[in-house]
Amino acid sequence: MESPFKADILKGKVGLITGGGSGIGFEISTQLGKHGASIAIMGRRKHVLQAAVSALQSLGIHAVGFEGDVRKQEDAKRVIESTFKHFGHIDILVNAAAGNFLVPAEDLSTNGFRTVMDIDSVGTFTMCREALEYLKKGGRGRNSQSGGSILNISATLHYTASWYQIHVSAAKAAVDSITRNLALEWGTDYDIRVNGIAPGPIADTPGLSKLAPDEITIKAREHLPSYKIGDKWDIAMSAIYLVSDAGKFVNGTTLVVDGGHWLSHHRRLPKEEVKQLSRVVEKRSREKPVGVPSSKL
Repeated sequence: MESPFKADILKGKVGLITGGGSGIGFEISTQLGKHGASIAIMGRRKHVLQAAVSALQSLGIHAVGFEGDVRKQEDAKRVIESTFKHFGHIDILVNAAAGNFLVPAEDLSTNGFRTVMDIDSVGTFTMCREALEYLKKGGRGRNSQSGGSILNISATLHYTASWYQIHVSAAKAAVDSITRNLALEWGTDYDIRVNGIAPGPIADTPGLSKLAPDEITIKAREHLPSYKIGDKWDIAMSAIYLVSDAGKFVNGTTLVVDGGHWLSHHRRLPKEEVKQLSRVVEKRSREKPVGVPSSKL
């Protein structure tokens, strides 16, 4: 699909994307690059990084990759410093690194719970904390006129409750809290905008293949005829909006991009049956009101 944004809307910007070598993170890296930004991606798997950087460079995007684990503060610090040394400044931080798997709560080990919290929640905070000196107004490589932007990739799992996702629900709830609190503190003190995106089910991503394999997707469509799967492009376009001047007055918001998926519920009765039943119930309520005290006189 054609982008609704100008091709140079991010010209001169530098973006660092964790988890930028695959899935949603890679699509965000690609689209930020196509719209003028220089890109640094961070990930744990060297071969994935190399393939992603090569793909970005083949599109004419100035891109580099740095190995690192967001759970390790020393890695976060090194990758951020390396990005700064390579490009001379950092304008955008996208926290897209994440861990997930389906598991009933009683089968989830404490270590498994902690691992997802460390990647999603602690990793997000660690990257933000280490990037502060480079993103704040007047910080390293920045002028005194404006700060940079942070984008945290979240989810909608914790808005109600989700089967077999207690670890990720807790982690993403923490991510949303980090987004709001940093938007308040750093928006006020350092002119840094901090926002998030909560994607729904997105095609061709590790998350969908793990959490909604074909067997589950088929069942979901049986119970929810309106069940839809989005594209990585949808998330990337939302990212461009939030980190560009198009979203310059947006701060502390987590944008839900899921086609209304988290609002969906199984339709218990067909629409025509509901209409007919409604008329019957209305008539009954008028003829025999419920809860109205009867007179003994």
